[in-house]
Amino acid sequence: MLVKSQVKYIQSLGQKKFRDEQGVLVAEGTKIINEFVQAPNMELVQLFAENEWLKENLHSLKESGKQQVVALKDGELGRISFLSTPNQVLGVFRKPKFENEQPEGHICLALDNIQDPGNLGTIVRIADWFGVRLVICSQHCADLYNPKVVQAAMGSLCRVQVLYADIAAFLQKWPALPVYGAFLDGMSITQTAPIQQGILVIGNESKGISEQLRPLIQHRVTIPGTGNAESLNAAVATGIILSHLKG
Repeated sequence: MLVKSQVKYIQSLGQKKFRDEQGVLVAEGTKIINEFVQAPNMELVQLFAENEWLKENLHSLKESGKQQVVALKDGELGRISFLSTPNQVLGVFRKPKFENEQPEGHICLALDNIQDPGNLGTIVRIADWFGVRLVICSQHCADLYNPKVVQAAMGSLCRVQVLYADIAAFLQKWPALPVYGAFLDGMSITQTAPIQQGILVIGNESKGISEQLRPLIQHRVTIPGTGNAESLNAAVATGIILSHLKG
């Protein structure tokens, strides 16, 4: 059963300030919770679950995590859920820990001011699908641990390392790596050969890649279309370009 202090604590984690202070994130839903519980780089802080969920899933929790479980009555999760339609389980986890991934020998992503949480989470999930292990975000990207990002990433946050940095400085630090950028007037991605390593820059949803980064892009690529849409969603574009660059 929830007590007032627990409700207040979870609600506070809807704000970046309090998530950063605590070093935690909030996840909801069976799939994400089960992936995070089993991930070696994730630590469960507390789990809030309805009795029906616990009957079916308690066995999947590590023994060390079972003491952090708070059993709830049906419908009680709505008091702390960040979803419009609450699921049966909500978990608070420590932010994932990674060994420092290096971009050499791999394809990595650089996200230039991706501000929509759903887009950021979906891009992380797409990166996971294509085996991309490192994503660099500019300082003006959405917060990785916004509950909407966590939901859209669907468990991929425990497998993809996401760092916030000055993208221009990052690109200049690795001069030997080819840099690709998504533009409306670039070379067709269908004519671009697959690569083994490199950095793909994806720009802001409405403004594209910022002026300061454009001179650092060596290969401007575009996705050919035959319709009348002005542009593609940033996450969709990321998936299409990666499908070609990864061969």
